[in-house]
Amino acid sequence: MPDTPTPGTLHKNPGGAPTPGPPAGAKPASGTGGDGGRPVGERGRTALAVGVVEKIAGMAAREVTGIHALGSGLARTFGAMRDRVPGGKSSIGRGIKAEVGEKQTAIDIALVVEYGVVIPELAHQVRENIIDAVERMTGLEVVEVNIAVNDVHLPDEPEFEEEEEPVTPAGQRPKLK
Repeated sequence: MPDTPTPGTLHKNPGGAPTPGPPAGAKPASGTGGDGGRPVGERGRTALAVGVVEKIAGMAAREVTGIHALGSGLARTFGAMRDRVPGGKSSIGRGIKAEVGEKQTAIDIALVVEYGVVIPELAHQVRENIIDAVERMTGLEVVEVNIAVNDVHLPDEPEFEEEEEPVTPAGQRPKLK
């Protein structure tokens, strides 16, 4: 049977004398390992799902005062219905679309703003907040944040989410129109 190297013989030079190395049990220097000295960051990939970036952007946008809701009217309507289904979860990323590459991301966001806010200033604050949060939390470079203001919420305007089912006396069906 040919000689199979053992861990004790791997660090010996051809002359048979052991090569100097770290003491047994010592950890490699910071940022490098036993993999040819490559930094830890080069020994694997981290993949981020699109939904992760969308949720981070959604939370960051909601932190800005003057935002009433995210998404278009249709997306908010379907989202409100989905939220009412037992076991359904609200979508933090509603109204946000992200494209995620290995090192960069681009984000599109649809907003409903409160009446009275200065929209260009609000858009600047939203863009800045999203870029800061996404870059800090993911390490991705945000190349653009496109903002579409789809509606202005008026103070006396009812919302779909706040509407209640009509209350009828027990045992009676609601009248159909």
